Amino acid sequence: MSLKLTASTAAIIVVCATAASARDAIRIVGSSTVFPYTQAVAEQFANNTGFPSPIVESTGTGGGMQIFCEGIGEAHPDITGASRGMKPSEFELCVENGVTDITQANIGSDGLSIAISNSNDYDWDLSLAEIYLALGAEVPVDGEWVDNPYQTWNEIDERLPESEILVLGPPPTSGTRDAFVELAMWEGCMELDYVSEGGFDEDWVEENCSRMRTDGPFIEAGENDNLIVQRLNSDENAMGIFGYSFLFENLDTLKAVTINGVEPDPDTIASGDYPVSRPLYFYVKNAHRGVIPGLNEFLEEYMSEDAMAPGGYLTERGMVALGDARRSEVQDAVLNGRTMEAPES
Repeated sequence: MSLKLTASTAAIIVVCATAASARDAIRIVGSSTVFPYTQAVAEQFANNTGFPSPIVESTGTGGGMQIFCEGIGEAHPDITGASRGMKPSEFELCVENGVTDITQANIGSDGLSIAISNSNDYDWDLSLAEIYLALGAEVPVDGEWVDNPYQTWNEIDERLPESEILVLGPPPTSGTRDAFVELAMWEGCMELDYVSEGGFDEDWVEENCSRMRTDGPFIEAGENDNLIVQRLNSDENAMGIFGYSFLFENLDTLKAVTINGVEPDPDTIASGDYPVSRPLYFYVKNAHRGVIPGLNEFLEEYMSEDAMAPGGYLTERGMVALGDARRSEVQDAVLNGRTMEAPES
C-alpha cells in the first residue's frame, strides 16, 4: 500500500526538511558491502559537480536502518545502503518517526564469497551442508542434535584437509550476516539427511539453524571487511565471508572457495548458478530532496548508465549489473521519487 501523509505529518516534514538545509554535505549510512559502490559514486559526483563530497559511513545494514529511520532533518542521514531488503519492523520504525516517503533502489546484485589466501594450496570446494556443519551452533551427530563438536575440516569430510576451522565473518547487525544465514546456513541445514529425512519444516530450520557457533571456529570480525582481508593475508588457513566486491578487489592475494563446484563471478552471480547471491539496495528520504544541496544530482549520478550499466564503473568494482528492463524500472523510481510500499512479512 502507498502511504498517505496527514496534514500534520506533512507540516512536520516541511519544518524538519527546512532545518536540513543547514547541512551542506549529503550523509549516507548503511551496508559495508554497498559502501564501496556508494563511495565510488560519491567521488564521481564530487568531481563532476563541484558539490561537497558526500559523507559515507559503513555502519552495517541493520545499524544503517536504525539511524536512517530515526527521523528527518539535518541530524539524520539522507540515504542508507542495504545488502537486503528493508524489514517490516524497520519500515514501521521509519513511519513512527515520520520517515514516511521513502524510495527503494535495487542497484544490482552481489555474491557472498568465502575466500582464503592464495598461499593456501588446497583446491577448496564446499557444499552448503559442509558450510553449515562447520559454522552452525548445533549439528546432528549420531542421530542427535547437539552442540557443534567439529574443530577441523577433515572431521566433517575425510577429503578435506586436517586443518583448523577458522572463519571470520560479519556480526548480526550486518545485512551480509542476514543474507549468509538465509542463503547458506538455512539451505545447508536443509541438505542434511537428519533434517531432510526427519520431516522438519522451514520454521524448524529457521529456529534451529540460524545461530553461528560461538566456541571459536567462527569469529565475528566487525563491519570492516578490509580487516578480514588483512587477517586472511596473515593466516593462510583462515577463511573470510564478505561480498564479492571485496574478493574482486583482492584477487592478487585471495581466492574463492567454490560452492557446489561453482566459483563466484559476475556471470554465475547474475544467472543464480552461484548459490549464495543477493540483491543490493539503497533507500532515500524523499523529504530531503530539494533541501539537502546536491541530493538530486547525486541520485542522478548513481542512476546513470555510466555507473549502473554493464561495463559501468560500479561493475568494474565487482557489482553485478541489473538487466536492461529492471535497471530502467529502478532508474525511473529513483529519479521520480516513487514511494515504496510497505514490505511484506
